[in-house]
Amino acid sequence: MARIGLVGCGWWAAFNHIPAVQESDRGAVVAICDLDRARLDRVGDEFRIGARYTDLDRMLATEALDGLIVSTPHVAHTEPAIAGLKAGAHVMVEKPMATSAGDGRAIARAAERAGKQVLVPCGMNFTDFSLRAAAMVREGRIGRIRHAVCQMGSALDDLFAGQPMLETADHMFRPPASTWADPARAGGYGWGQMSHALSWLCHVGDLAFADLFAITGKSPAGVDYYDAAVGHTRCGATVSLSGSSTVPKHVGMHMDIRIYGTEGCLFFSNAPARLELRRMDAADEVIEISDEDAAYDGRLPVHHFVRLCAGEKIDNAADGENGARVTEALAALYASAESGRTEFIKAPALTGETP
Repeated sequence: MARIGLVGCGWWAAFNHIPAVQESDRGAVVAICDLDRARLDRVGDEFRIGARYTDLDRMLATEALDGLIVSTPHVAHTEPAIAGLKAGAHVMVEKPMATSAGDGRAIARAAERAGKQVLVPCGMNFTDFSLRAAAMVREGRIGRIRHAVCQMGSALDDLFAGQPMLETADHMFRPPASTWADPARAGGYGWGQMSHALSWLCHVGDLAFADLFAITGKSPAGVDYYDAAVGHTRCGATVSLSGSSTVPKHVGMHMDIRIYGTEGCLFFSNAPARLELRRMDAADEVIEISDEDAAYDGRLPVHHFVRLCAGEKIDNAADGENGARVTEALAALYASAESGRTEFIKAPALTGETP
C-alpha cells in the first residue's frame, strides 16, 4: 500500500485528488499539509486523515512517503515539488507544473537526480486513445511533423473573471480568485487551462517549442480570457495555438488538435470525439471513441500516480520533461503578449525531441 502525502488542502485536492487516491486499493493519503490550520483540520476530519502538518519539511522527514501530491496555488509548486523529490518520493504536481521556464526545468532536473518521477495530472494524456495517438506518431505514420494546430475552450468565464465558479457551489471549497484571476499570481486561461492541450500536443507529437508570438484578450479581472499564438518547435514545425474561457456552461471543455506531417496527419477532438489518422497513401485509420470516452476524467492521472507510487511501471504521459516543455511555452506566450515581440525559448542541453 503506497503511502502518499498531500500539500495544499484546497478546492481540487478535496474534490478530486484525495477521493481519487482513497478509492484505490493500492494507496492511501496518510498525511496532509497546509498553512491554514482550520482548512487542514476540516480536510483531515472529512477524509479521516490523522497526520496533519503545517510544515512540509517536517511531514517529509516524519512520514516516509512513497509519493507527494502538490496541490498548492500555481505560483507555489516548485519548492514543494523539489522537496518531495529530494525526500525520495514520486511527485504529482498540479498543472501548470511551474510558472517560469527556469522553475519547470529545475523540477525536471530534480526528478532526474532523485531517480524519481514527476507526473502532471493532465488527464487527457492518460487515456488509451491518447497513448495510441502518440504511438502512431512515434511509429512514423504521419512522417516528419511540419505543422500543428492546438485549440482549446472551457466554460470558465466566471472563474477567470474572479467570480465564484458556478458548478462548485456545493463543494467543500471553491477555487479562489487569488489563484485563478490574479495577473500577479499566474492567473488566466493560459496557465489555468491551456496547459492541458499543450501537454497533449507536446506528448503526442514529442514537440518542444523554440519561439512564440502571442496576443491575449483580457477578462474583467485583468487576466487572459483569450489566447492566440504562433511559433515554431525545435524540429522546425510551425504551430498555431488558441484558447478561450468563454464557452457556454452546457457545452463544456473542448480540445481540437491537428498534427500535420510529411506522410499524413492526425486529427483529435474530444467534443465531438474523434481520433483519425489520414495518410497520403490513403492507408487511414479511424479510432472509435465515444463522447463519453473522451470526457475529461480528473481522477485518471491520480490513479496512475497511485500505481506508480505502489511500484508499478506506468506509461507516464505527462512527466517532468513534458511539464517543463509546457511551462516554457506558456512562459513565452505570456512574455510575448507583454512585450509585443516574438519570444525565444532557450533549449536545454537535452530536449528529447528528434530534430
